[in-house]
Amino acid sequence: MRFGTTSQIQQALVRKTPNLLRSWTMPNVLIVSQQLDPHKSEGFYKRHRWWLRWCFFFFVWTLLGTSFALSTYLGALQDNVQISWKRILSGYLADFYLWGMLSPLIFLLARRFELRSHFPRNLLIHLATSVILSGLVLSAASPLVWYLGYVNVARNPSLAILWRNNAFSAYYFHQGLTIYWTTLVVAHALYYYRGLREGEAQRARLKAQLAQAQLQALKMQIHPHFLFNTLNSIAALLHKDVEAADRMIAKLGDFLRLTLHRSDAQIVDFEQELEFLKCYLDIEHIRFQDRLTVEMDIDPHALTAMIPNLILQPIVENAVRHGVARQTSPGRISIRARRQGARLIMNVEDNGPGLKPNSNGSARARGIGLSNTRARLEQFYGSDFSFQIANSAERGASVTLDVPAFVEIEGE
Repeated sequence: MRFGTTSQIQQALVRKTPNLLRSWTMPNVLIVSQQLDPHKSEGFYKRHRWWLRWCFFFFVWTLLGTSFALSTYLGALQDNVQISWKRILSGYLADFYLWGMLSPLIFLLARRFELRSHFPRNLLIHLATSVILSGLVLSAASPLVWYLGYVNVARNPSLAILWRNNAFSAYYFHQGLTIYWTTLVVAHALYYYRGLREGEAQRARLKAQLAQAQLQALKMQIHPHFLFNTLNSIAALLHKDVEAADRMIAKLGDFLRLTLHRSDAQIVDFEQELEFLKCYLDIEHIRFQDRLTVEMDIDPHALTAMIPNLILQPIVENAVRHGVARQTSPGRISIRARRQGARLIMNVEDNGPGLKPNSNGSARARGIGLSNTRARLEQFYGSDFSFQIANSAERGASVTLDVPAFVEIEGE
């Protein structure tokens, strides 16, 4: 396809329906984004977070109290001791519900007086607190059990006697200390786990910011390189064809506006990348006129594939500079793209003089654009890509990219 007007590359593009909602998917992974009712998108858990938490805590403390009561009841049956299940259950539930009400305070003390810091002082604080709270729970549990009506009246004929038997019981006091320190250990474990998760998230954010900064730095090296070449071309045309130089300046302005409009985008679909190439090749067509022919073979399914922003432009620029500009005969650049399963295969080929071989016989890469492209691919894909530079079978150089096929799909 020969470039005569700015609409010729557009004929190679398959236009999509506008204003459709978009989502991202990698192979075997699909995330659909759509406009949702704000009340629905808020989520059931978020809207009922506090109620769910209190219900969960109530269930946990009920389960613990019932478990302790059942253990005591089964132990009494094994020793042939007749004991009331209701009396045991009410006593344990009274204790554990009181400890459940105090658990937020224990969690607060665990955060305020963490055992990992100022260990001797904080340990003494928790020891004193555990003794005080155990006595408080034992004192409060007695009237609670008394008024529930499940008291052994023969052993505890009055509330004062029940309080004395419970408050000064070594068994119940030890049980209170055990509950306090178990709750304290759980609080420390949760805070430690939360700290690990926050640290991992912070490291992931810093790693992403570093990778983005590196990608941005590599991409910014491309723009001055391209501008330098374009301004040189405009300066040369000013002495030969002022009208052509004026058109090239206008096309350069279109390219820069398109670039600035998407300067923050690290990834674009392949169709948008072809729009960048169209603007760039329009500029080069003004420069080379009939000496430049561009052929495109684009798989329509490849247009929705997502690739790093401005990944093909330096490759095509390299083909123009080292393939077309260095020969007097008509130059040809072929741009191909196809989907192959979960991969996107892109190829840029020219009919120039080709690459000079290295001492080992392999083709030697040329230009800062190709080295920066390889560096950006490594930052973006890690090792999951292929970047091959070789001489074409007939004449010229060929650059082939094989990357994962991120795909843009239409949501509801």
